[in-house]
Amino acid sequence: MQRKAYVPGAAVLLAALLAGCTGASDDGGSPTDSKGGDTGTTAVVAQPGKYRTLPEACGAVDHDTLDSLLPGIEQLTDPAQQETAYEGEATLTYDTDRRDGCSWKVESASATDHLSVGFERVVSYDNAVSDDNKAEDLFTTRETAADLPEPATSGTASGTAASSSPSGDAGTPSGAGKSGGSDDSGAGGGGSEPTPSDSGSPSETPAALQPRVLDDLADQAFLNDRLSTGSSTARQRTVTVVFRTSNVIVTIEYAEQPTASGGVPDSEEMQDRARKLADVLAGKLDG
Repeated sequence: MQRKAYVPGAAVLLAALLAGCTGASDDGGSPTDSKGGDTGTTAVVAQPGKYRTLPEACGAVDHDTLDSLLPGIEQLTDPAQQETAYEGEATLTYDTDRRDGCSWKVESASATDHLSVGFERVVSYDNAVSDDNKAEDLFTTRETAADLPEPATSGTASGTAASSSPSGDAGTPSGAGKSGGSDDSGAGGGGSEPTPSDSGSPSETPAALQPRVLDDLADQAFLNDRLSTGSSTARQRTVTVVFRTSNVIVTIEYAEQPTASGGVPDSEEMQDRARKLADVLAGKLDG
């Protein structure tokens, strides 16, 4: 009588275990190995900016600085009016940690002066772009929009200045203005010979006073200087300084319009005042 084939139960179990091991190896590894591979491909999040808050704009400019920029404040005889002038007017904002600003406007016997200060904290919502890089892109856009003239060589600038002054004694701001002291070139430029910067044309302005990039202020900075057109009335000059430190962009706008018809504000004096304020504000951010 023929015997039937018989496979012990232990042999069947061993075969199943071997098949399971072979299948796991053919699939390319265990789930633990797969997780290990995912960890290596995690994207790196860009670093946040240095600043998380902003200074209060109306309190960022002290009284002495305001006295220099806005001479009309000291001429106010009413203490209440003077205090209101010092306080300035806050810019409407819904988040002072993202944007804050303040403006002042004061009339004096010789001119009307206007000052505005604005702080903007830039935040990038792109994990691949840091706050600093986002702020740098925004600053570059504003610098491009300012349309600054190409820097002139010293030879070209001095030659232009000399040719634009028939008498040769007003070729540069270091002429009559400085020799007579800084107070001689009043807010309205009264009594002094027009300098090349009074024309408002970059081609006739000394290189040191032209709208330009500022290499010695914060991470990036530029200065713009514009004189309104027209000759029958007083002409308003507006000096703007914009600078970036990390993820904060600061904008200073300083304008002056003389009271006397035909008056022209002094470019060198206004630029110097705006630059000093920029240094103060940059120090407040770093401090």
